Amino acid sequence: MDLDRGSLARLDRKLLAGLRQAETSRMVRVPVTEAKWSTWKRYCESAGISMGRAIAALIDRELAGVFSDYADEHPAVFAEQAEEELAKRQDQVARREEKAAEAEDRLRAWNEQLRTWEGGLETRERRVEFAAKMAAQRREPETKVGRNERCPCGSGLKHKRCHGLPER
Repeated sequence: MDLDRGSLARLDRKLLAGLRQAETSRMVRVPVTEAKWSTWKRYCESAGISMGRAIAALIDRELAGVFSDYADEHPAVFAEQAEEELAKRQDQVARREEKAAEAEDRLRAWNEQLRTWEGGLETRERRVEFAAKMAAQRREPETKVGRNERCPCGSGLKHKRCHGLPER
């Protein structure tokens, strides 16, 4: 949609005509280029109104213009269609919320499983480190003491008479 000066003038007239209505606050995303947005902002500032209020007034006027052609013929039909559409969209939102809750539960379960695996991995890493330390320790080979040699305990006796006896 290109906005030329004539279109902007029509927008200004529509905005200024509809600004006296009651308003409520809602978030609205308006997909426009920077140039259009700055032009819109400049026109709203010159009119002394907020951009959001101007957009809401414009939307209200446009919707009233679209439905005014049919509102006289079948007002109850439009109300029913609006209620059906609202119910359908509420069902869609409820299904999406259920899917989001299920996805959150799956992520929570995966996170717990990951923590369990990490704990097991840490335990294994500690075991490997301990085994590496034990293997790296240098052990002196035990020398066998002969029967007739002096006992290593320092008693001065022969081994066969000191610690070499079966009862000791």
